[in-house]
Amino acid sequence: MTSPLVPEGFAVPAGLRSELFVLEPLGVQHNVADHAAWTSSIEHIKATPGFAGHGWPKPMSLEENAADLAKHAQDFADRTGFTYTVLDPASGDVIGCVYCYPPRRSGYDVDVSSWVRADHADLDKPLHDLVRQWLADAWPFQKPDYAER
Repeated sequence: MTSPLVPEGFAVPAGLRSELFVLEPLGVQHNVADHAAWTSSIEHIKATPGFAGHGWPKPMSLEENAADLAKHAQDFADRTGFTYTVLDPASGDVIGCVYCYPPRRSGYDVDVSSWVRADHADLDKPLHDLVRQWLADAWPFQKPDYAER
């Protein structure tokens, strides 16, 4: 069993709102919109800093995506990883995702990655900046591994 990523008693943020983004825990209720968002942006996501060597995105059916989202939701419940869907605050459309998981490289306490849909590429840096500040303000991590934009 994987150890919790955050200390016992730490109140995991339920999400984040800004002028440009709404972040909420990713779950199977996002399946159709999430699948549409990333499948329309595979090459853009692969080119996003932090996604080299992830093995994702790769083609998946809607059913496979639902199973993947259920795993992310279970990780969240188990406190072993935290995935947030990124929504457009005006339309509610899925426009990206943020992942916080155990570090893959030594010297860090969390591995963080994020992506936005190709048709929202101009929001990649603003999302990165917002998440970097959120990590500093609301999370217990001291040394996040989050690729610069």
